[in-house]
Amino acid sequence: MKNIILFLTVICIGYSVNAQPPKVPADAGAVFGEKTTADDAITVDQLFAIMKTQEKNKELKIKLKGVVTEVCKMEGCWIKVQSPDGSMMVKMKDHTFMVPVILNGKNIVINGIANEKLTTVEQLRHFAEDAGKSKKEIARITEAKREIIVQAKGILVL
Repeated sequence: MKNIILFLTVICIGYSVNAQPPKVPADAGAVFGEKTTADDAITVDQLFAIMKTQEKNKELKIKLKGVVTEVCKMEGCWIKVQSPDGSMMVKMKDHTFMVPVILNGKNIVINGIANEKLTTVEQLRHFAEDAGKSKKEIARITEAKREIIVQAKGILVL
């Protein structure tokens, strides 16, 4: 009986401290992760043009301006930014920081590293689940996707 109570206590504690997006303001000037500025930031369109000229799998240090179109609802560990092909994935480097869900729709500057990668079906389904998509929408994901992904070190809200 003691073991059952201990087990249930551990489960309840684990559930209550489960990672969630921070509930902080995302006003102009707010910084998440490493401090950064808007100086010398390029647009997402410019990044796509530059990446077309780069060799595959080459990393590119960038400072990028964009508009957030989606935020991970589970932890705030990734965002999507408006891009020429719909949206571009931005992950928080090594999960060292998270962003609030209210970042959605905001203009931001991302300081990080961009490269083109193949995102597996499993990863795409995981991201769709984090975004709160329905099981039907998740099941429709059947092909891997080659895309530009940014590992963000810091994000500044404009």
